[in-house]
Amino acid sequence: MTDRYAVIGHPIAHSKSPSIHAGFARQTGQDMSYEKILAPLDGFAPTVQAFVAAGGRGMNVTVPFKQEAVRFATRLSERARLAGAVNTLVFDGSDIYGDNTDGIGLVRDLRDNLGRIIAGQRILLLGAGGAARGVIQTLLNEHPRQLAIANRTAGKAQDLASEYAGFTPQAHGCGLADLAGRSFDIVINATSAGLTDSALDLPAGIFAANSLAYEMLYGRETPFMRQARSAGAAVADGLGMLVEQAAEAFLLWRGICPDTAPVLKELRAELQHSGAL
Repeated sequence: MTDRYAVIGHPIAHSKSPSIHAGFARQTGQDMSYEKILAPLDGFAPTVQAFVAAGGRGMNVTVPFKQEAVRFATRLSERARLAGAVNTLVFDGSDIYGDNTDGIGLVRDLRDNLGRIIAGQRILLLGAGGAARGVIQTLLNEHPRQLAIANRTAGKAQDLASEYAGFTPQAHGCGLADLAGRSFDIVINATSAGLTDSALDLPAGIFAANSLAYEMLYGRETPFMRQARSAGAAVADGLGMLVEQAAEAFLLWRGICPDTAPVLKELRAELQHSGAL
């Protein structure tokens, strides 16, 4: 039988995950299917249970169910526990393993696709919500010189940074205004401001010479990206992160690490043809 996988969310029609995993499956010769599942906002658990009962082997989890998936899993990876969010589920009998592949997806895109060294660099992470939380541990594991977490509400950034006190280096939380006079080699926007075309109130000078501005969103030119370009920074969107985190989920499910480069190239070409990029 063909092994079944899916992505679950609300909304879900926009998801590129089926085409990504179809590309991985063709490349690696895996007999599997992958579908989109729209779950009611109050129906995550029964929807997943029905999928498992029908033979489902694994799921990706997207907004707004990543926190609920933490409670649904019977055991968690360390990165999922620290993130407080699950984006990948693996079903094996009564065992439901929850993982979070967002951080490794970001790091691989920065390091392998964009050629950015993370070790020894000054990194600024904008935002203190779920997107930021999902990548902090993996960024710290790469041993940057510093990792600053900045948010409109400074207390949220400080509280989030305090959860990683045992890491070296330690993350530092602050407000956006506290960034004045500081500059960074890699600036990552993990806020949702781009969804509403809202600009972030960033002090001048935060983009160091030869810096990279990384927007986790993809498929649109955001005010953050325009601001970074005007400051002379290189700019990248989150499409590579999307593909790389999917590859890590595929490895968890199938035990094979796919080549992401051709899938990323094909997906970017599709988005450019549609006018989304």
